[in-house]
Amino acid sequence: MSIVPAEAVAGRIRTAKDTTAGAAGGAPAPAPLAPRARLLPSLAAVYRAQLSRARVARIPLLFVATFQSVGIMILMRGVVDGGAEARAVVAGSSVLVVAFVALNLLAQYFGQLRASGGLDHYATLPVPPAAVVLGAAGAYASFTVPGTAVTAVTGSVLFQLPLTHLWVLAAVVPLAGAALAGLGAALGLLAPRQELATLMGQLGMSAALLLGVLPADRLPGPIGYARDLLPSTYGVEALARTFDAHPDWPAVAFDLGVCAAVGVVSLAVATWAYRRAAVR
Repeated sequence: MSIVPAEAVAGRIRTAKDTTAGAAGGAPAPAPLAPRARLLPSLAAVYRAQLSRARVARIPLLFVATFQSVGIMILMRGVVDGGAEARAVVAGSSVLVVAFVALNLLAQYFGQLRASGGLDHYATLPVPPAAVVLGAAGAYASFTVPGTAVTAVTGSVLFQLPLTHLWVLAAVVPLAGAALAGLGAALGLLAPRQELATLMGQLGMSAALLLGVLPADRLPGPIGYARDLLPSTYGVEALARTFDAHPDWPAVAFDLGVCAAVGVVSLAVATWAYRRAAVR
């Protein structure tokens, strides 16, 4: 015959620490709080979650972005024969894939997230705000890699440009993607309405199209200044320089450095915008 302790029946079994504290007349010690989530593990978790969420839409997204850029190059082939203009068209069309996803779609995503109250879900997670912004931006920018590579190779063959230095895409895509993703996230989070976030994302992508694909010497003076303010311009310039027979590598490094600096600033602004939108 087994004997069940009365404390177990009543559900009042106490640990030795609690018993000692009770015998001493003091209250039980509170449970320690969980350690604060670190940035890198949180960033990896958000990045994987965003990739899984958008996996279903990945193929149509890549197809639309790539088809759009390849179609623009085919149209421009009828008016551009070669030289600096051809390099500008191929480089601008390749970076346009990044702008379509990282700027346009990310602005729409964060605008929808804010309008639907989805930011409340992220606000309850024990992750730093920077991890949410960087994770989503990194996931969207990752979708642009295959489309950018296909566009650059297709354009190089179409305009008979060398393929030797296309490895520079390994630097252009993440740096230009970071700058444009930060800008897109900031637009989506700062827009007062979801429709305005969509509109600003579309306008940003249109600016990347017109100011990136068209050769710089064909643009009027004031529009040329606007081109210098667009983050994707420096990624376009860096890629276009690599199509030369003897690329100016210091200039390429400078353009990539500008992309990196703008990316840091734009992602910091997007993080601030996320904190601002999450507490409202």
